[in-house]
Amino acid sequence: MRHNLLLEAEGAWAILWADLVALRRNLSHYLIATVVGPILYMAAFGFGLGGGIKMDGMSYLEFVIPGIIAMTAMNSSFNGSGTRLVVDQIHWRSFDESLMAPISQPSLLLGKALIGVLRGGVSSIAFLIMALLIRPQLHISASLLVSLALTCLIFSFLGVLSALLARSYDDMIMFTSIIITPMAFLGGTFFSLNYVPEALKYALYLLPLTHASICLRASILGQSVPYLSMLALIVFLALFSGGALLALKRKDA
Repeated sequence: MRHNLLLEAEGAWAILWADLVALRRNLSHYLIATVVGPILYMAAFGFGLGGGIKMDGMSYLEFVIPGIIAMTAMNSSFNGSGTRLVVDQIHWRSFDESLMAPISQPSLLLGKALIGVLRGGVSSIAFLIMALLIRPQLHISASLLVSLALTCLIFSFLGVLSALLARSYDDMIMFTSIIITPMAFLGGTFFSLNYVPEALKYALYLLPLTHASICLRASILGQSVPYLSMLALIVFLALFSGGALLALKRKDA
């Protein structure tokens, strides 16, 4: 059993290694490209529109920072795994070679997802460091790291699932436009769900980003762990990873 787990880990690491090398070469450019957007959101919403607003008993800046971290993790993880996989499949035609490699499908899937986790984690932590310079009272805890890791894993597997289902690069763009972009603004990132109608509130609870925002916000602000939202994140992770594995088996059939 231990030997099999070791082989699975080695297979996933082999898939991840190429992206580690690429990220190391372009780390500064990648950080600039992925952090500029969140900083602009914080400046526009946190300092600009929400400068004198209170949200759920806290300053709007404190409220919006965790939401921006969740959104950054989502975008970077989804694009890091999904967009890269689509390019490998359609442009470089290299994904078929990975399917023929002596690596199990779960290892291949995990390796592709970890590419997004790596990029999402790097982007989110970089923005978090900048946020701490502005609000040093924000909390860094184990629950924050767990919430961030779950968020990156969820959207990395969603990116892999979307890429495996996409038949063209346009399909991936359409998925981003109708799913990821609306979720970025409706998933409890920039406003509290306490201020929306009940019917809409329950609909927004069906979005994984909503629960990611809730968990990250509670962790960063030193509040108690929202166990229901944490459980929801685990359920979403199981759904997206299971769906990605089924899509991979279907593609390899």
